[in-house]
Amino acid sequence: MAVDLSAIAKWPNVPACYDWLSLDRRGDWRLQGERVMHSGLIAFINRQYGCDESGCWFLQNGPQRVFVSLACTPWVFRSADDAFVSHTGQPAGNVEAVYLDEEGSILLHTTLGIGLLDDRDLAGFLGQCRTAKEQPADEADFLALLGGGSGHVYWHKLPIRPILAADLPKRYNFNPQPQP
Repeated sequence: MAVDLSAIAKWPNVPACYDWLSLDRRGDWRLQGERVMHSGLIAFINRQYGCDESGCWFLQNGPQRVFVSLACTPWVFRSADDAFVSHTGQPAGNVEAVYLDEEGSILLHTTLGIGLLDDRDLAGFLGQCRTAKEQPADEADFLALLGGGSGHVYWHKLPIRPILAADLPKRYNFNPQPQP
């Protein structure tokens, strides 16, 4: 799904917009803090959501770029049968790495990019996690993982690795708060 950039050729000097549009931790769009509820507007934003070369995510609204403030990551993933789908409806693709941050968030590095797992899917995801001994992982296993302990937790044979939330933007080349 490609962002339509055709209007830029006609009107190349339209100023960008900042601090109006945001993506929350559940994959909902917010305009000046208010959740967008109109299905047509949501579909439009989803179609026109893209990223520039500096890692700033935006909505291309005709000739104007409306930069997006990210609550966490550029993508929010939801469970869909045996796969994950992004908040825009795009398939996440293969899960290449799984992380747990200090806030208890699960982050998935997928073919599509880095994304936060929607918290409504957290219980099901954690129920699929196992220790090295193939036992169901429990709270103590996850706390040991965050504490740098020797325990290992896996999701579908992928090790879950600790990560600091503050390290995500640099590691995955995105700017969570674009500014002029």
